[in-house]
Amino acid sequence: MTFQLLSEREEAIAQKIVDAAYAVHKKLGPGLLEKVYEVCFCHELSKRGLKYQRQVDIPIIYDGMVFDEGLRIDVLVEDLIICELQAVEEMNPVWEAQILSHLKLAGKRLGFLINFNVPVIKDGIKRIIL
Repeated sequence: MTFQLLSEREEAIAQKIVDAAYAVHKKLGPGLLEKVYEVCFCHELSKRGLKYQRQVDIPIIYDGMVFDEGLRIDVLVEDLIICELQAVEEMNPVWEAQILSHLKLAGKRLGFLINFNVPVIKDGIKRIIL
């Protein structure tokens, strides 16, 4: 299996995503609801000139049929990068598998699992490349 590096554009967007997460965590800190972090994170993305979509449905294709009630991405940035946001005490390892599934089903290569309920945000950001 050959591993392809991410494009310069993907890396530049990824840096802005991490920067946006840092900005939100610095202003709000831990302890709030996921929805609060989501709206503020998206605001920070737009301040950085990034386009995003919230709560994006991914249809499931199974047995030759398309099912619309499949999966939902928290935030899709520039139609390239998937961001799954959390505000939890402990990360569940299943969420990593979930974002990998989202990447495969959506045909994307890069995703972030971001947990805002941490004392230090760098401990809450996991970068996942398919």
